[in-house]
Parts: sequence; C-alpha cells; structure tokens
Amino acid sequence: MSGTGLDKVVATPDAAVADIPDGASIAVGGFGLCGTPMALIDALLAQGASDLSVVSNNCGVGDWGLGVLLQARRIRRMTASYVGENKEFERQFLAGELEVELTPQGTLAEKLRAGGSGIAAFFTRTGVGTQVAEGGLPLRYDGAGGIALASPSKEVRAFGAHEYVLEEAIRTDFALVHALRGDRHGNLVFNRSARNFSPLAAMAGAVCVAQVEELVEPGELDPDQIHLPGVFVHRVVEVGTDIEKRIERRTVREAATGSEG
Repeated sequence: MSGTGLDKVVATPDAAVADIPDGASIAVGGFGLCGTPMALIDALLAQGASDLSVVSNNCGVGDWGLGVLLQARRIRRMTASYVGENKEFERQFLAGELEVELTPQGTLAEKLRAGGSGIAAFFTRTGVGTQVAEGGLPLRYDGAGGIALASPSKEVRAFGAHEYVLEEAIRTDFALVHALRGDRHGNLVFNRSARNFSPLAAMAGAVCVAQVEELVEPGELDPDQIHLPGVFVHRVVEVGTDIEKRIERRTVREAATGSEG
C-alpha cells in the first residue's frame, strides 16, 4: 500500500481502508452530518469489516454517515455523546444488539484529544454526582427491558472546593476524517464547522486516514492556516469537491413580499 513515508497519498478510498480488520476500533470525525468522511465510510462498508467499535459524536442517520454501517450490522459498540435522529440505532440499542457508551460531549472531545496527546487520563467536574461517575448507565440491554451490562463507577477526587471524576483517554486502531484541503505530507485544513470533532478523532487513531476535497503539494498550505499537522495523519486520499454534503435540517426565512419603504 502507498501512503508511507512523507508522501502519504493513497489512490482510492477502497485502498485507504483495505486493511481495517474485523473487531477494529475506529474514531470517526464529524458532527451530525457535517464533516462526515462519507467516501471512507462507504469504502469500509464495501470492504466488509464487522464487529467494529466506533467512537464518534453521533452515529449518523439511516442512509448517511455511520448509519450505513449500523444498518448493515457492522458496529458492535458505539461511544458517542448524541444518539438522536437514528431510529435504527434506538432499536438496536433497546433490543440488546448494540453496546452504547454515552459520554458528555466535552468529555468525549477531551478523551480523544488526550489520547492523541499521550495523556492517559484526566479529571473533570462534568458528570460528578451522576451515573457518569457513579456507574449504572446501561451499556447494553437484554432485549426485554433489563440491563445486561452497566457502566462501572469511576474514581472521584476532590481538588480544592470541588470534586472531579477521572476519565480515561481514548485511543483507537484507526481514525477516519474529512478535510477541505490537505497536502501530500498529511497536513490538513478543515472547513469552518466541519472542523468539529475531526482533528480530535484524527489524533486518537493509531492510523489516521483523511479524505480531502483538494490535494495540494507540500508548501502550498500556509503554516498558520493548518489545523492538524501531518504527524497525526498516515494516509490521504483525494475525493474531489463535488462530493455530496447533506444538511440535517434546513431552516430559511419566508421570502419577502411586496415592496418596502
């Protein structure tokens, strides 16, 4: 496979994810439907890897984002902060077919960042006094309304006047992200809100695969504009600028009628 050394370009999305095995853990960028690495997800669906443990803000919708892997029953465990908008996700979870670890959004972001920064764990006030810290959150149901597997309790420690819960960092086998622009060395630029979880997911993966809309040569990106340095990226595949991008809900004002003034 190409994508080694300083030139990390891989020819196709299929080649970029070809070695992801059954049972792999994968951090995936995106927030809602924004910044979703859809070409890589579709390639992974076609590749056939199953029993996946996925970490992402959410699990997409039925026919988009991680939802396509969920529909195909390829995901065994999902770590996320939001699980709305996906009825099949709800069905699999309540039926005991899917293991789910719900994590506060800021905590999830920091767990990914910490994993990529070599930090094993950190203390946060978020979740203190709740089942996030005390344990008992359902990770998997038994299909009959009971809890087959519950979250464990976590260490809580006082610092000054407040208590904090210990959260472990997240490291995954692979990471899949979407970027607006990238160079052959793996330096990436994300587009506005599509930046969301993507740099953090990329940092957490032992092997990070980035799909980019535009591939440029080294030196073309302004160093001050790079959002993620290439040291965190191992494979880059160009997908072009005409890829489909979806919006979850489009809200517009009614057109003005008549003349004003």
